[in-house]
Parts: sequence; structure tokens; C-alpha cells
Amino acid sequence: MQGAERGGDWDGFPRVREIIWSIVLNPVRLFRPFVFVLMLAAAGCHAQSTPTGGGKLPPELERRVEILIRSKANLPPNYDVVIGQRTHSDVPGFDEIMVLFTADGKTSKPMSFLLSTDGKTLAQFSKFDISKDPKNLVSAAGRPARGGPANAPVVIVGFDDLECPFCARMHAQLFPALMERYKDQVRIVYRDFPLDQHPWAMRAAIDSNCMAAQSVPGYWNLVDYIHAHAADMGGAEKTLAKANETLDTLTKEEGKRQNVNDATLNACIEKQDDTAVKASIKLATDLGVDSTPALFINGERLEGAVPVEYVYRMIDKALVAEGQTPPPPVAPKPQSAPAPAAGTNSQPANRAGSQQ
Repeated sequence: MQGAERGGDWDGFPRVREIIWSIVLNPVRLFRPFVFVLMLAAAGCHAQSTPTGGGKLPPELERRVEILIRSKANLPPNYDVVIGQRTHSDVPGFDEIMVLFTADGKTSKPMSFLLSTDGKTLAQFSKFDISKDPKNLVSAAGRPARGGPANAPVVIVGFDDLECPFCARMHAQLFPALMERYKDQVRIVYRDFPLDQHPWAMRAAIDSNCMAAQSVPGYWNLVDYIHAHAADMGGAEKTLAKANETLDTLTKEEGKRQNVNDATLNACIEKQDDTAVKASIKLATDLGVDSTPALFINGERLEGAVPVEYVYRMIDKALVAEGQTPPPPVAPKPQSAPAPAAGTNSQPANRAGSQQ
């Protein structure tokens, strides 16, 4: 899945932007340490280093820094490297220097490097705030839940599209397996993320939320049914009007089964207020979600189709971090039977887990 291109002040410096990512992000991608360290040549004579905390670099040291950056980043000749004064840094044994790249009359944003006080090591690294519990990254507050109680050690927040076939497959296969394995250790919450290319997904989200406002079990019954029968929503004619009509009818019928207030439910369905759904979409977008399904397991993001064993591993680690003991490892499954021939009907999804 391709991410969006970064823009802003770097738009005039595609080569610099490539350089930045190559020297900062590639070490992470290759499982190297976060810290990118450039060792200046230690052999031979060196100019006396400037006292820590300030001052322009001596010409000889400035040249060594520039040549190293040019060689490591493979800078073209038309790029000028402007090295600022060394200033105090929060890293013991290192000062900070700011580096600018200029070309064709344009100047990049400043890039921060660390220079050791002895003038022998140039370093760059990124600082990340880990003071906040990632479990609180995506709130489950105000959403219907199934599985464990509100204080369950692991909370899984899923961004769901009720018209998405991949979401339906995950809903039918993954969550029943999680409920069976983890029981009350895991609490599952859905947030809405209807995609633009799915014409009735927004209405499905609004209708199911109308039900959730009065009955949590009714919400999950509705979600279970819609995911299992998404292909039938448009009827034989496969129209949006028929899909919307079917969704409204299903919601009203579930409301009768749950003995909710009919007038309130019908008014909610008629109004089709998308405010809450759009707020959920914005939350997902702010978190970098651009497709469904997307799960946050105590704040750790998981996207796309992955083997269930990977999900178990993430949940087990989250449980250990919460001081809980995960269930025993799952025994390897025997060789699966061949997939059914094309055109055969699949069984409806089973409803899984208790509703809270």
C-alpha cells in the first residue's frame, strides 16, 4: 500500500527529500538502529574542536562534515551545503548543527545533526514521545462493545466498512477465533470508516448507530447480518435505492426484536445524520488509516490480511505488557482442505461473543 507523498517546503527539492528519507528511514527499514551515525575520519591530524555550546565550525572541520554528507547522500554538484553554527544540544557529548541545502535559488528546511564535542562523530536521530500509553491512542468510549468487560486488558478498535468484503471476511473468521481463544481478556469495538467507493456503506453505518443508541445487542446482530449478507443488500436489481430500503427494513425489524422505542428509531433512520460517522472518519484519517479493515490492538495498528497467528502474537504481547498471562500457544493447524469450487455458496457468518 503506497503512502501519500510528503510535500510542503520540500516540493522544490525532490532530490533532498529522497536524501532525507534514505539516510533517516532506510536504517529503520533494514532493521538497523534508529540512530544514523556518520564517523568522521579519526586518523591523522585534526583541527582543535570549538568549545561546546557555540561558534562557527573551523573551515577544516566544516569541510569534513560537508564532504561526508555529500558522499553518504550522493548529492549532485549543483546542491550547496550550508552548515550553521554549533549550538548546545540535550544529548551529552554532542552539540547541534543545522544544515541547509540550496539549489536553483531555493533553500530546504533546516536539517539537524549532532556533532560530538571532540569533532570526530556526526550523528542524526529522531526523538519520539513515548510518555503516552498507546492503548489510549484510539478511544473505545461511547461505542458498543463485545467480548470482555470495560476494563479488559486488551481493547481492539476496528475501523469497519459494512460494505467491504474484506471486513466481512475478517468479521466472520477472526473475531469468533479471538473470542474463543481470549474470552474476557479481549474487548472488541467497531468504529465507522465507510469508503467513498461503497455507495450504501454510509447508510449502513448510520442505521447501525441508530440501533446502537438503544440496544448494543441489536447493534451487533445488525452488524453480523449485514456483513454476512452484504451481497444481497441491493436485491436482484443491485440498486442503491434497494440497498438503502433493505438496510432500513433490517434495522426496524431488529428494533422490534429488541423492544426499542420505534418512534425514536424511525426518526433516527429518517434523519440520516452523518455527523458521528464523519467524526469517526476524521479520527481514522488522522491516525493514517486509508483502507479497511484496520485494527488497533491496545494502540498497535494492524492493516490488511495477515495470518491469525500474527494477530495472536500481537494480543499476547499486549497481555504481557498489561501483566496478564496469555492462553497457551495454538497448535499448528492440519493441512487445509481444497477451497470450494467457484460459484458455491458460503455459509453465513456465525455470531460470536457476548455483547456488552
